[in-house]
Amino acid sequence: MATAASPAPSQLCPAECTAAARLGAILFRNRGWLPVPFLIVPLLAPGETSVAGWIVGGLLILVGEAIRLAGVAAAGTVTRRRSRKVQRLVTYGAFAWSRNPLYNGNLLAWLGFVVISGVLWFLPAALLLFAFEYSLIVRYEEGVLESTFGDEYLAYKRSTPRWLPRPPDRAVRGEHCWAEAWRSEVSTFMQYAALVLAFVAKSHIT
Repeated sequence: MATAASPAPSQLCPAECTAAARLGAILFRNRGWLPVPFLIVPLLAPGETSVAGWIVGGLLILVGEAIRLAGVAAAGTVTRRRSRKVQRLVTYGAFAWSRNPLYNGNLLAWLGFVVISGVLWFLPAALLLFAFEYSLIVRYEEGVLESTFGDEYLAYKRSTPRWLPRPPDRAVRGEHCWAEAWRSEVSTFMQYAALVLAFVAKSHIT
């Protein structure tokens, strides 16, 4: 679908007009700031790092980033958009397993850093915070996709879980641009490196 001007309110589907979707739209436009509580609390709260914590947390981060990379490779850099304009509906690759693979990857990576920090009491709070923020964002995104793609999106929605991945009923093939995905994730890798250094510094200070 070619990008076009935002539709008039009368062209929006009911799912995009709910209170949850409207609040999700605000969070969507500011989602770059949403990881802050996941990181500030583990950095500032008392906690003891350990070898086991680094191993488990590191594995969570690696798996989460692998899921993110697969999602970005399928969807392209459109995943970093801030507007409601959507050019195409991606239903293959990581998106055939779950409708929100990038958010699943984010969750695993953030929880990985919490585990590394040793502030384990924050894990359930982090899960609740993620569930609250991203359930609203997804309500907005699903409304946008339904407004844009109609029955095509609704069919995909019925066959693919929102969160917990499961193997697709049939193989769905599509183009993956891994080089573009790696370039797009450079800023994410730099953030990971900065956080690792921060937690190393914290372990030496406390």
